Amino acid sequence: MNAVSRCDECLASHLDGGTCEEKFHTLLGWEHERETLRAQHHLLVLTYHLQHPSLYSPDGLTYARRLLADFLVGLTPTAARARGRAVLASDKRGWNVKATGSVHGSYAARPQWPVTIADVIASGKDEAAEQVQRWARTTQTVLDRMEAQN
Repeated sequence: MNAVSRCDECLASHLDGGTCEEKFHTLLGWEHERETLRAQHHLLVLTYHLQHPSLYSPDGLTYARRLLADFLVGLTPTAARARGRAVLASDKRGWNVKATGSVHGSYAARPQWPVTIADVIASGKDEAAEQVQRWARTTQTVLDRMEAQN
């Protein structure tokens, strides 16, 4: 019997004793088998990282929060890449996207995420694309509430 583990950052419970990172890689693998999930790649990656903000720099976290909001109101990955070229190219920006050393993104208060990567995985491959969309929307709702409180 595997022990339940809990993510220190997003507080997801892993009944199989796994980790969020392992589940992230599982979802990336499932993308190769499910075109509908592959079409949600941009939401999957952003949502995972937003629930694990220490992976981003503070500026990267701010950019990612805005990008998720834009995706959820219709920005396409193609349009995001075109827009991003102007601000994300390493020769054009004076900030890091990823965390470096002790400089990493965080939230003023620890969010309570109603849906985590563990929930997406638990839904199985056939439901994963729909669940990634749900995960992204609920994450954005939490982020909007947090912003409204500040």
